[in-house]
Amino acid sequence: MEEKQFSACMERMKLGDKNALHEIYEAYVGYIYSIVYQIAANREDAEDVTSEFFIKLWRLADTYHGGNGHRAWMASIARNMAIDLLRKTKREVLAEDFGDYSEENASKECIEQQVISDMNLRQALDTLKPNEREIVNLKIMGDMTFQQIADILKLPLGTVTWRYQNAVKKLRRCGYE
Repeated sequence: MEEKQFSACMERMKLGDKNALHEIYEAYVGYIYSIVYQIAANREDAEDVTSEFFIKLWRLADTYHGGNGHRAWMASIARNMAIDLLRKTKREVLAEDFGDYSEENASKECIEQQVISDMNLRQALDTLKPNEREIVNLKIMGDMTFQQIADILKLPLGTVTWRYQNAVKKLRRCGYE
């Protein structure tokens, strides 16, 4: 779906046209599912988040401003929703196990370390400029080529690769390879 078609569908959704949402769903359900599945690594969770994504898209119709790359915008929303699910799930696991420490439960420290590591990664990603973070997200989570990212963001290919390389350098300084 082209940017103009997507923007037109979002305008129709603002007016309450559910067929517009259906058109977007048909065009992007696989794309959104693949982004979410890469993060959730669980089919049921990925299906749930994908469904919730399109409900959220309906609610966000009023806030959408076209012309900035709708695929990247949707990927960012889907990715954040999947990460929120992981955080919620990890908090629930930690809350259930809190205070019940024994050698049998030593692996629970691994879960806590993973949560801390995820928080450190989030902090490392927060050191990136928004345009760098978006490119990293599209490259890694969206599994896109630099050319696809350049097309979506309407930037020269050299600019996209340069920003990606700078972002990777910053992440390496934070201890991430």
